[in-house]
Amino acid sequence: MGILRQFGEYLFIKKRDPNQPRTQWMKYMHGMNRISLLIFIFAILFTLFRVFILPLFK
Repeated sequence: MGILRQFGEYLFIKKRDPNQPRTQWMKYMHGMNRISLLIFIFAILFTLFRVFILPLFK
């Protein structure tokens, strides 16, 4: 499975493979990965805001 397909599945952009088994622990793992991805994207956006946007107001 490619990394872009995994990101798509974590963020509910792509449907998951119906032939793949889905256990309770797999649900927990995907949930934690989804949360960490969203926090990472937020941190990148926040950093870009601080570096590029805030200096324009000073």
